[in-house]
Amino acid sequence: MGKPTGFLEFERKVGKNESVKKRIEHYNEFHSLLSKEEQKIQGSRCMDCGIPFCQSGILLKGMVSGCPLNNLIPEFNDLVYRDNLDLALDRLLKTNPFPEFTGRVCPAPCESSCTLALNAPSVSIKENERYIIDKAMEDGRIKANPPKYRNDKKVAIIGSGPSGLSAAFYLNRYGYTVDVYEREDTAGGLLMYGIPNMKLGKNLVQNRVNLLKEEGITFYTNSDAAKDESIKNKVLNEYDAVVLATGATKPRDLVVPGRKSKGVYFAVDYLKGSTKHVYNKTNEKDFVNAKNKNVLVIGGGDTGTDCIATAIRQGCSNVIQLEITDSLPIERLSNNPWPEWKRTLKIDYGQEEAIEVFGGDPRRYCSSVKEFIADTDGNLKEAKFVKVQWIKDETGRVTFKEVEGSEEIIKVDIALLAMGFIGTEETIKDTFNVAISDRGNIVAEYGDFKTNIKNIFSCGDARRGQSLVVWAIREGLEAAKAVNEYLVDK
Repeated sequence: MGKPTGFLEFERKVGKNESVKKRIEHYNEFHSLLSKEEQKIQGSRCMDCGIPFCQSGILLKGMVSGCPLNNLIPEFNDLVYRDNLDLALDRLLKTNPFPEFTGRVCPAPCESSCTLALNAPSVSIKENERYIIDKAMEDGRIKANPPKYRNDKKVAIIGSGPSGLSAAFYLNRYGYTVDVYEREDTAGGLLMYGIPNMKLGKNLVQNRVNLLKEEGITFYTNSDAAKDESIKNKVLNEYDAVVLATGATKPRDLVVPGRKSKGVYFAVDYLKGSTKHVYNKTNEKDFVNAKNKNVLVIGGGDTGTDCIATAIRQGCSNVIQLEITDSLPIERLSNNPWPEWKRTLKIDYGQEEAIEVFGGDPRRYCSSVKEFIADTDGNLKEAKFVKVQWIKDETGRVTFKEVEGSEEIIKVDIALLAMGFIGTEETIKDTFNVAISDRGNIVAEYGDFKTNIKNIFSCGDARRGQSLVVWAIREGLEAAKAVNEYLVDK
């Protein structure tokens, strides 16, 4: 390493966020990077640890430890310190085709497994990664790189989220003619409409799609292969292989009395409508506006946080977030040792904004909605929720039960269901005749990614279930390898 004692000399430092007061007035990204000199110092904190768990990408107790893309993290950290950004970019792009996405939305499992994190704040790996790619884009060093040779085979990708874009990127590099079908009006899938603009600027998504087009990939938007018979026939008859990268887009519902009240929505629909409206693609009546409304977000995770932040920007009167689980600890517990994924409480940007705007953390733990209550016109007006207690039965299975006498009724105008997803949509199964697991995912083994239909493959959330963007990118890469092996042998 260029500075072996850097981790002893310098404290962790990351760029600043715009103040809550200012950033809730717009939907733009609000995080600023450090200066070049400050970022170089952060690169020097990477300690020549010998075994870089940060790039391992292994599963420990079902949780990822290290980078699923196996990014060459110690190398690019050191190159940031040496101010050799050309070589840093080269090393980063060896494993990650879209660092402008992961540098913003990845929860950084690499930092949880950083050796320095044993007894000190980890190296700012995610910020170093973003610095490398942002500077490269700013300097005009990210350019289209079309393949020099094309073979005579064609591959169709269904879905243009992170796994679909990744599979398309690598298959195109292999020399295949790649067509991507997206049912929305703009390519990008989850990256475009599932993640708010303040977290991932849509200009970045569009720029990447434009680069992929320049490299020879064709995108067909407003093209739903699962519903349009002509597209379905084309996909099934005109391509040598098909990759289903449709995501796990079926949201988990909450089956309680009053669920059909006007004002109860899936979080994914709410976020999509808001993002479209920000881009003037809808008028006032075509999206859910939380202005002057009491908002209830049911479920934690990134989607719940994004709902809170969006509702605040729309001018909601109040926001409450219910989580059925208990609060995580402030520090690692003994049963969650390094280098496992660090399961500790964090205050994400949405909660931070709610705390400043409304004076307190919006989260209420061990809580569940028991009933939605509507007025005489069917409009949601209240929600009845209860506290729950988690218990372990004789078999060791953990379940919850309602705490007697804990019922509470709160005023609610909009309820957003952010409880995760339960697999791919049924239309995919019906259209392509692929087998679906009991968890709602397309059956395709990791490694060969083949479905039960000989020339149809699947990757990303459609195959593995709801997961991280970085896993989706990894699955797209691996699926592209599998498709290539299949077509070479064909």
